[in-house]
Amino acid sequence: MKTTMRLAGFDAYRSLINDTVENIRKESVIERIHEKDHTVWKPEPKEITDRLGWLTAPDNMRSEVGNINRFVAECRSEGFTSAVLLGMGGSSLAPEVFRTTFGFRHDYLDLSILDSTDPGSILYQTTRMNPARTLVIVSTKSGTTVETLSLFKLFYSLIADDRGTTGAGNHFTAVTDPGSPLVGLAEKRGFRRVFLNDPDTGGRYSALSFFGLVPAALCGIDISYLLIRGAAAARSFETTGDISETGNPAAFLGALLGSLAMAGRDKLTFLISPQLESFSAWLEQLIAESLGKEGRGILPVVNEPEAPAETYGRDRLFLHLKLAWDSSIDERVDALIRAGHPVITVEIGDLYELGGQCFFWEAAVAVAGHVMSINPFDQPDVEASKHLTKLFLDEYRKTGRFTPEAPSQQENGITIHGGPEGAVTLRDALGTFFGQVREGYYVGILAFLQQKTETDRALDEFRETLLSRFHCPTSLGYGPRYLHSTGQLYKGDGGAGLFIQFTTNDAHDIHIPDEAGKPDPSLFFGVLKTAQARADRRALLEAGRPTLAVHLGDDPVTGLRRLTDTIS
Repeated sequence: MKTTMRLAGFDAYRSLINDTVENIRKESVIERIHEKDHTVWKPEPKEITDRLGWLTAPDNMRSEVGNINRFVAECRSEGFTSAVLLGMGGSSLAPEVFRTTFGFRHDYLDLSILDSTDPGSILYQTTRMNPARTLVIVSTKSGTTVETLSLFKLFYSLIADDRGTTGAGNHFTAVTDPGSPLVGLAEKRGFRRVFLNDPDTGGRYSALSFFGLVPAALCGIDISYLLIRGAAAARSFETTGDISETGNPAAFLGALLGSLAMAGRDKLTFLISPQLESFSAWLEQLIAESLGKEGRGILPVVNEPEAPAETYGRDRLFLHLKLAWDSSIDERVDALIRAGHPVITVEIGDLYELGGQCFFWEAAVAVAGHVMSINPFDQPDVEASKHLTKLFLDEYRKTGRFTPEAPSQQENGITIHGGPEGAVTLRDALGTFFGQVREGYYVGILAFLQQKTETDRALDEFRETLLSRFHCPTSLGYGPRYLHSTGQLYKGDGGAGLFIQFTTNDAHDIHIPDEAGKPDPSLFFGVLKTAQARADRRALLEAGRPTLAVHLGDDPVTGLRRLTDTIS
């Protein structure tokens, strides 16, 4: 494994880390993980023994490389030039990492990811699609993911309109678990191929399975190299006697992350080489959804605006993930170390080492779960938002609308729901809300907006202002994408988060067909997105999380900048 790990600023925690490592040795934790012993984490095997397929995925999947590559060659020979992956969370993030990091080779397929119910995002994808040359990958472990199946209905209808219903299925392939409803749907619609994944591999641990490898191969990435690196990382994780930065670095990192989180250093702040930046979203989901539950958690802080070292509190732990030849962040890291902040540097030799990094972090998170006494393989608090979304959609189907909400503040086209009592102006409401920030708190920004460059920039300015004024970490997620990632942590951790949700008016909306290839829709994607936003806000409130809903009107960028000016 072409990975090295270095620590700086950990003198105060060395005894704690060493004790944790010694307990892992005494309890034979690494041996028991490889034996798939559920008691490493919990007394009961539920959602543990059937979630450990990632341990052997790098070796098991090497026998599937030829099968995947033949499928890719078939698609290329038939003239497909682009692919769209419909999936959420664990089904979409690894493919996004591989496509963004490696690009795509000449004469292979240009892959794009659609993991949103935002009408603007969907329109952007559909209007630039050439149906005759597009392959659609429907990717969902359960086969029931509402966003993915809604998008499938739309894309099937669009391709059937262009290519005819007889040939439409030839433009689709599925990645799912054996026996999922998607298997029957694929057979009914005549999909080109169905890849049946190991059902014992959980979604966020599936990067080195069909879920990550099929899309990667379509881009022209040599997936055999990814698996070789993953297998090397897996062999390193088998070491039991030397749990250290060099002996078994994944186990050592898990011990470090878990013990420091329990000691209050639970805001893992990423400093990542620009070429590896997309890896942060995959790692964010793995850490947040695995380790944010039962009143504990590690918050990954991703793409946070740069700030002076003295801005950061005692709840920070920094991760510097770098390519060996990249020194672009070194000066910033050195300043953090000089200021006394603990920094983990993980250095990799080349881009294909991402295959090793996927396994490395899966193993580290599994060990951290043991240290924190939680099950890193379930996601109990994700279901609350799903259930409430269904209730809101049922309401809409019956009445044709959502129950109106009385605003607490309105100003310059911005409407706030759930603002503090007694606040009259927007400044009052925001000042009172963010005035709740205390040491150890963070702010979660939930953006049910179309992701565009100008929106990214406006949100970054908002985050930068929060950081400079309140000295608190911020976490940003676009909805509904974050529901399959940080959404678990937000409701499952110790409750130190404040949440601000942004919504906007959709300039256009898109029908969701009742059935693939048939018109007469009863729902729209904008309605689904609104139901998801309302549902998650209610779930957060029911979990006791302070939550503010801000509707930005027709122009979200202008609205965000007004808010930034208000709190600055």
